[in-house]
Amino acid sequence: MPVPTPFHSRTSECCTSLLYKDWAGYYAVRSYDTYPEREYFAIRHAAGLIDVTPLFKCEVYGAGAAAFLSQIMVRNIAKLKVGQVAYCCWCDGRGKVIDDGTVARIDDTYFRVTSNWPSVAWLSRFSRGVEVTIEDSTHNIGALAIQGPYSREVAKIVSDIDVGELGFFWTTPSRIDGVDVHISRTGYTGDLGYEIWVDKKYAVKVWDAVMSAGKGYGLLPAGLDAMDITRIEAGYLLNGVDYYNANHCIIESRKSTPYELGFGWMVKLKRGSFVGRDALVVEKSRGPQRLLVGLHIDWDEHAALFAEHGLPPEIASAAWRTSIPVYGESGEQIGYANSGTWSPILKKNLALATVKAPFGKEGSKLRFEVTVEYERRTVTATVVKKPFFDPERKRA
Repeated sequence: MPVPTPFHSRTSECCTSLLYKDWAGYYAVRSYDTYPEREYFAIRHAAGLIDVTPLFKCEVYGAGAAAFLSQIMVRNIAKLKVGQVAYCCWCDGRGKVIDDGTVARIDDTYFRVTSNWPSVAWLSRFSRGVEVTIEDSTHNIGALAIQGPYSREVAKIVSDIDVGELGFFWTTPSRIDGVDVHISRTGYTGDLGYEIWVDKKYAVKVWDAVMSAGKGYGLLPAGLDAMDITRIEAGYLLNGVDYYNANHCIIESRKSTPYELGFGWMVKLKRGSFVGRDALVVEKSRGPQRLLVGLHIDWDEHAALFAEHGLPPEIASAAWRTSIPVYGESGEQIGYANSGTWSPILKKNLALATVKAPFGKEGSKLRFEVTVEYERRTVTATVVKKPFFDPERKRA
């Protein structure tokens, strides 16, 4: 049975829809309203406040912490400066991705790792003989994400530092209403945003302070349905949806490499050995067999299929997470899409799809399956560059 997050006494008061889901064993609000539109537009045009406590959090510290994490991750974590945050993935010995997440260097010998799946057991298997301590802090730390164009103004008011000086993917200690917190310029919406990390004992106090600071900026609590739309617009992948933890896969074809997922930019091969390196050297040399790409699905063709039956076009009001076949122009199946959404801000029908490498070139015309009145039909889907939505304010 799910348990409440440290912010539940506040989020439950706002959740008039009573729409919840189980996220990592926690009650998580899907949508505070019956539909997520208002929360989505708050994120894109004002600011949204999202309870992201269920993210798995792991504290790694000790004299050997930097070298240890560099041995596990595909990036050289030892190069991070104090206060810097890295987005990266980690692989098994065959170069297949276990998970992706962030690594924040809190001080010289102290790091925090966040991930979609628990990471303590995986990290611990490599810790023998290393001067490092690994602790699961998931249930001790509450986490809030303030996301949207006015998130900086809200964060400036509520914190005792000038967050305008905080760079993209950096973190710093701060205080909110007398409470010690860490603020990072990170998020899962592809927009300007900040995340607040706080001891669960003071979570409600921080929530109240942030909500009060955001009154003049249109800040609204936002649920996971709104965040799911924004993360697809940003081209962000979700473990367990767009790819799978290699440890959880029964068959090899479900496993993915960083190069297949578009994570190749993270992989730093020109350094010492790390888990999966030898396999990744081979993968890079021969090239990936599959590619995870962005698709624009032709709306006019989609609407025309429904019009043939005298129906208005149908589309989900929130993001979808079902596997849908993708075909080449000659009709052979060449991949599948696992998540997608109608983008309210771009006015486009989007999907994230895994396809055979020759079909993954930008501009390629594919066919996307649509079922209308029990008939399986296809419409044009064009391979486009990710992210779909990438505002300058995110990094400015």
